[in-house]
Parts: sequence; C-alpha cells; structure tokens
Amino acid sequence: MKAYFHKVTQPFQSSFLVRHDVAPNFGRAVHYHTDLELHLTLKGEGVRFIGDKVASFEAGDILLLGENLPHAWRAREKEGTGVEAVIIQFKKDCFGRDFFSIPELAHIRNLYDISKKGLQLNGNCRQQVETLMMQALTAEHFKRVLILLEILHLIADSKEYGLIASTEAEYNVDQEDACRLDRVHAYTLEHFKREISLAEIAEVCNLSITSFCRYFKTTTKTTYFDFLIQVRVNFACRMIIEDRYSIATICFECGFNNVANFYRHFKKLMLMTPIEYKRKYAKQLVA
Repeated sequence: MKAYFHKVTQPFQSSFLVRHDVAPNFGRAVHYHTDLELHLTLKGEGVRFIGDKVASFEAGDILLLGENLPHAWRAREKEGTGVEAVIIQFKKDCFGRDFFSIPELAHIRNLYDISKKGLQLNGNCRQQVETLMMQALTAEHFKRVLILLEILHLIADSKEYGLIASTEAEYNVDQEDACRLDRVHAYTLEHFKREISLAEIAEVCNLSITSFCRYFKTTTKTTYFDFLIQVRVNFACRMIIEDRYSIATICFECGFNNVANFYRHFKKLMLMTPIEYKRKYAKQLVA
C-alpha cells in the first residue's frame, strides 16, 4: 500500500510524544511514519485499516504499530458522539542509538521487529498497558520514561497479542496515491451493501478499469474485490456480535448476494462459519 508520510513532531525537551485526542472523528487519511505508535481507543467504534487488513475497532482496543506501517481509523459517525484516544509515538532509538542493544533488552528489540505487522493487545497485558498509558498522560520526565519502558517490557514478555497485517511491505511517499486510496476506502464504506462494479470504483479514481486494477493491486497487494469482501465480512462480524438479526439477514445486509457465497467467504477469512463465530463470541461473554 502507498500512503502519505506523516512526520511526528516531538514536544520540546521530550524524547517521545504522549497525547490525549478528543475529536469528532479520527483523521481519515491513510498514513505512516517512522515512529512506533501505541494507540488506545477510549471512545468510538468503526473500521480500521492497518497494513493490508480491514477490521473493526471499539473502545478498549490497544494496538502497537511498527515503524512505516500504514494505518487509518474511520469511526462510525453518530449524532452526539465522537472519538477519544491516548496515543504514544516514539522512535526505536528515542533513548539513544545503542540503548536497546544491551543483552537485557533483546526481547524489546525482537518486539520492534514483530510490530512491523502491527499488534493488538489482549488479556491481562491489555489491561495493564491501558493503566500505564493513562498514567503516562500526567507523568513527567523520568517517570514517563519508566512507564514507556514498562509498557514495552510487558508486551514483549507477555506474548498476549495478535498480529494484524499479513505481510511486511515497503512503503513509499506518494501523496497523490494516498488521496486516491482514501477515496476508494471512503466510497467502499459508503456503498459496500450493494454491488460495486469495477467500472464504478475506477471512475472514483478517474482511471480506466485496467489502470485501476493495476494500481490497486500494486498499492495494497490485493485485488479490489478481495478488499471489498474484507469490508463486508468485517461488518458481518459486527452484526453477528450485536445479535439483532439472523445470519441470513446479515448476509444480505452486508452486500452478499446469497448465503452460500457469504458462508464461503466468511469461513475463508475468519477460519470458522458465521454460526461458529457467534457461538465463540457468546462463550467469551459468559467467561
């Protein structure tokens, strides 16, 4: 994927950035930066794009994104709602070029490599990191440094996380392609419940069908229809969790034209059927 480069501005006399964002929505554009990013969503739900993956996000999610990993969050806009997040951005050598080269910090060096695909924290690790990130908002100087080190140690030592993106890729600065991809994302999220033809989505980018298919495959490492299916299955997962509709209704609400086709794509992406997914989530709620 080609996304636009975002330069993270560090605060004066600080080696890394800690901020508390409250806004109507997250920034929509797909972007990347050389800093690693810890992202705690405090309020809001919607769809996120991390590397080559589409998934839902909700309050309580904590992600660790490696350097140069494209990402964007698009919240579901509802009247009277907004989004809120705590974000820590830091360079891998923010404490000095050789700081993490010592043997005792080998696990954190390994974490930096793993984070290139993005990590979503789970379980007790997620809870502990959330507490520490909230403390980092008000901590000063040396205490804030200790908190970031403790967070990195917890994640690297616990292994309570799941990988997000399926591949590591090279990302290039290209503002025009980033804007074009952003238009594709926005249009798809608005219209995925109905059929979207290649001619229609190509027109959104002012490209021929052949040029669009080549562009999209080159920038995202997947086809547009595979991306569209990811979006539809992602929304199906959300509707299954909400447990307000039958599986057949969800199938058509998410843009699939028949139940068999829906089951096939859902199982391919989620490694289980919609009914199995519903049962698994129900067990998690009971536990």
